[in-house]
Amino acid sequence: MKKNLDHTDPAKNMNTERGNGGETHQRADDDGKVLTTQQGVAISDNQNSLKAGARGPSLLEDFVLREKINHFDHERIPERVVHARGSAAHGYFELTESLEEYTTAKILTETGKQTPVFTRFSTVAGNKGSKDTPRDVRGFSVKMYTEEGNWDLVGNNMPIFFIQDAIKFPDLIHAVKPEPDRGFPQAASAHDTFWDFVSLSPETMHNVIWLMSDRALPRSFSMMEGFGIHTFRLLNKDGKSTFVRFHWKPVAGVQSLIWDEAVKISGADPDYNRRDMYEAIENGMYFEWELGVQLFTEEEANEFPFDHLDATKLIPEETVPVKIIGKMVLNRNPDNFFAETEQVAFCPSHVVPGIDYSNAPLLQGRLFSYLDTQLFRFNSPNFAQIPVNAPKCPFANNQQDGHMQMQVPKTRTLYDPQSLDPERPRESVKKGFESFHEQLDDGVKGRIRAESFADHYSQPRMFYRSQTPAEQAHIATAYAFELGKVDTPHVRTRMLGHLLHIDEDLANRVATALGMELPEPADAAAPVQDMATSEPLQTIGRTPKSLKGRLVGILVAKGSNHSEIKKFEDAVNAQGGMVKIVAPSKEVELDDGTRIQAEERVAGAPSVFFDAVVSIIMPDQAKKLAKDSSTLDWFTDAYVHCKAIAYCGATEEFILSKLPVEKDSFVTPLADLDAFIENAKSRLWEREPKVRDLA
Repeated sequence: MKKNLDHTDPAKNMNTERGNGGETHQRADDDGKVLTTQQGVAISDNQNSLKAGARGPSLLEDFVLREKINHFDHERIPERVVHARGSAAHGYFELTESLEEYTTAKILTETGKQTPVFTRFSTVAGNKGSKDTPRDVRGFSVKMYTEEGNWDLVGNNMPIFFIQDAIKFPDLIHAVKPEPDRGFPQAASAHDTFWDFVSLSPETMHNVIWLMSDRALPRSFSMMEGFGIHTFRLLNKDGKSTFVRFHWKPVAGVQSLIWDEAVKISGADPDYNRRDMYEAIENGMYFEWELGVQLFTEEEANEFPFDHLDATKLIPEETVPVKIIGKMVLNRNPDNFFAETEQVAFCPSHVVPGIDYSNAPLLQGRLFSYLDTQLFRFNSPNFAQIPVNAPKCPFANNQQDGHMQMQVPKTRTLYDPQSLDPERPRESVKKGFESFHEQLDDGVKGRIRAESFADHYSQPRMFYRSQTPAEQAHIATAYAFELGKVDTPHVRTRMLGHLLHIDEDLANRVATALGMELPEPADAAAPVQDMATSEPLQTIGRTPKSLKGRLVGILVAKGSNHSEIKKFEDAVNAQGGMVKIVAPSKEVELDDGTRIQAEERVAGAPSVFFDAVVSIIMPDQAKKLAKDSSTLDWFTDAYVHCKAIAYCGATEEFILSKLPVEKDSFVTPLADLDAFIENAKSRLWEREPKVRDLA
C-alpha cells in the first residue's frame, strides 16, 4: 500500500516550453543529455517536421523525420507494428451519386458500377495474437480495385487522430505499447507511459476522449463508422480543387459494448468480432456501409474555427453536411486468411487520378511511412504482385527484378525513354495522375507548427457535451478506470488539469472516483471555445432500434418446448436477427422427441455474446441449472448489461427469484413475445445506474 503520495510534477523542471501550436518542447540543459540522430547530430525540434511554411507541405529533405519514422517502421518482423490484429472481407462498392462536378476519378463519377473491394478492420495497439475487444481505436481500411488503379482509403473508426505531425507517431506508439522494461500491458492504454505521454501532449486530448467513449468498444465491425481522417482534395477536369473528407456510415447503425461486457468477452472469446463477421457473411447477412463525403472550398475552410489540416480536428456535420454518394457491401470471406488478410498492404499513397492530397502534416508523413512499412514487412518491393494487392485493371511499368519477382517481362527495354520496343508503355498526359497546382505561400522553411493548430480543448469539449448522459457517465468511468491503473501520482494530477478545460463536471467526476483533489487547470495554448454540440457524435443517442445483425441466445435443456423455441426463433429471424441455441449439453432432446444440437454450451457461451436472451426450460432442469454458477451468471450479466430477458415460469421460480434481477420493462414472460422483440432491439440504459457504480 502506497502512502504519502507525491503529486509533484517533474515535467515542470524540465525546461518545458510551448511551441506555436501549443505543443510541448522539453529543452536540454547546457550540461544535460542532448537528443541526437543515429549519426550523433543534435536535434533542435523533436515535435515538428520540416515544412515549407507553417501550413505548407512537409519536405523530403527532413532527415530527422525520415530517420525517426524509418527506424520505427522497421521495429517489428514480420507482423505490422500497429494494426497487427486484423480481420477482412471481400465485397463491392457501388456509386449512387456522381461527383463529376468535383473530380475526374471514375470510381466517384460513374454510377451503378460495382467495383471490387477488400476491407480490413483491426485494433491498433495489440499484437497479432491479442484480442478483438480491448479499449482501442479500430482501423478501417478499404482497398478499391478501380479500373484506373487501386485506391486505398486507409482510416479508423474515429474521425480524428492523437497527433498533429507524423514525427510524433513513433512516440505515441512507444507510449501505448507494452512498457519496454516489463513487456506489459498488452493491447491496453491503462498504464503510466501512455498517460504520461498524452498528459504532456495536449494535442492528444480530442482522440483520448474518443478513446474513453463507447466508440472504442464496437459491438461489431458492421456497427462502426469509418473515416479517412485527413482532408484530401478532389480535382475536376478543369484542375479545380475541392477539399473532401470521407465517411463510411454503417447501415446497421453505430452500437458499442459496455466495458464490463468487453472484459468478459475477451476471456470467453478473444475472436468475438472476427467470428461475428465471418459467421454473418457465411449466413448471408452481409455487412453494409454508405459512403459519404464532406465537400468544402478553401474559402469555406478559412471560416472554420479550427484548421482542417489538423488531424486532431473533425468537421461537425452541422457545419459541412455529409453527402451520401454510394454504398459498400462485404459479402465474401477470404479464402485464405494469411494470403489475403495478412498479406494485404494498404498505403494512403495509393490514389487514382482525380484524388489528391492536402498539406495535412500527419497525412504527409503517412505517405512515406506506410510504403516503407510494407517494403520492410514483405522484404520486397514486389508486394504489389501478391494477388490481394494487385490491381484488377491493366497495368505496366519498367520495374525490374527484386526479391520475389513473380512477373516475367518479355522485353529488352525496361527504361524510358527508349526506341527499341514500340510496344512498351509510355506516359499519358490525358489519363495520367495530375497533382494540384498549388500556389505555395512565402513562408519561411523551418520546423514550425501552425498557430492555427494550437486549440487542443474546444473539440474535446464539444464531443463530451454532445453525448447523452449515459455516454458521459461511460466516458468519466473510463477515465477513472484508466487513470486508476496509473501508479505515478503527478501523471494523474496532470491529466486532471487537462480535463478541467474539457468540462469541469467531467474533471470533478473523475477526481472524485480517484479520491483526488482537482489541480489548477493546465496551461492552454489558445482560448477554449464553446462550440455548438453535434448529435452525430453520439453513439447511444443514434443507435437504431433494430434486430438486424443482432444475436439472440435461447437457453434450452432436456424437455424444453419445441414449438415455443420455434416461435421465438421465427420472430427474431423475421426481424433480421440471428439465434443461437445454448444448452447445458451439446445435444438436447426436446419435449416432442426432437433431438437438436446446441450451437453452444452454457458454460462456454456467456450472455455477453448475445444482444438479448430467452430461457425456455422445464422445472426439473431449472432446479439443476439454479445450482450452476455459469447459468446464474448468464442471467445476471444479461440484466446488468441492460439487455432484454424473456423467461418461462420455471426460470422465474427457480432462478430469477434468487437473483438480484428486478422485473422491469425489459424482463418479460414468454407470453409477451412482441414486447421482447421490441426490447431486444436496444438496451434499457435507465437500468445501468442501479447495477454498477459510474463516475
